[in-house]
Amino acid sequence: MLRPRRSLLFVIAVAVCCSQLAAEQPESTTLDLWPGLPPGSTLRGEGDVPKLILTRVESKEPTAAVVILPGGGYNGHAMDHEGYQFAQWFHSLGIPSAICTYRLRGKGNDGKGYGHPAPMIDAQRAIQTLRANASEWNLDPNRIGVIGFSAGGHLCSTVSTHFAKADPVSEDPVARVSSRPDFSILCYPVIAFDKPYSHGGSQRNLIGADPDPELVIDLSNERQVSEHTPPTFLFHTAADRVVPVQNSLDYFLACQEHGVPAELHVFPEGRHGVGLAKNLSGADQWPELCANWLRRIGVVAAE
Repeated sequence: MLRPRRSLLFVIAVAVCCSQLAAEQPESTTLDLWPGLPPGSTLRGEGDVPKLILTRVESKEPTAAVVILPGGGYNGHAMDHEGYQFAQWFHSLGIPSAICTYRLRGKGNDGKGYGHPAPMIDAQRAIQTLRANASEWNLDPNRIGVIGFSAGGHLCSTVSTHFAKADPVSEDPVARVSSRPDFSILCYPVIAFDKPYSHGGSQRNLIGADPDPELVIDLSNERQVSEHTPPTFLFHTAADRVVPVQNSLDYFLACQEHGVPAELHVFPEGRHGVGLAKNLSGADQWPELCANWLRRIGVVAAE
């Protein structure tokens, strides 16, 4: 006689759990990043057409916004712990976000995929898209930032040092605004190329096994930091053996050299790719440290 009641309780518990999960996951909208075929693409298959996965927030006043660049060695996208989880985290801070599924090596219907400059121009356009739609989407065009992880951190540092300039007379409204981000967050980033601590897989996927030396220099982004590089937050773990902490140290020191406001946190423990670092003693402090930094620079309203 108790079984039907237990079954009913089980169904209710599942329904409550599902409703809580739904409440925790903000709604998103997926948009094509480029109208028609992206530059350098001749196909429209999976991997050929980058997307923006836009998560909005309700606000009376225009808000900041951030482009999210998941890692994956320029050969994949770590969409959960370096994409969707961060869209949710930014949403909790009152910040809209857009995950950019930039083009990759090995992805695309031709089987060859996309190296430089495809990821860079995709990420630049993602920033421009948020800025160009600021009025419609209730965003502050002067508070558009970018966050990247691992190889996505390299891409984040690329768009923080290489800018698509605004073209006021362009027929494309997105191209009428600059791609320079107003703030940059680098999480265990790949930075330097052709160094003992470089991530060789990311370098090969982006610029090939035998790249032009000038291209190596141009995309070793610690060498490209200038006074125009936006304020930057970096976090890394000293125990990272995949992308050693020297990458973040190089970029931080370059910011110091050029007068760029920068904040670096290095935690002793933690493997590569920790994302939000939940339940990882020490490194689990970094999201709140980052949130406080965003408050100090005026991206998030002070509590």
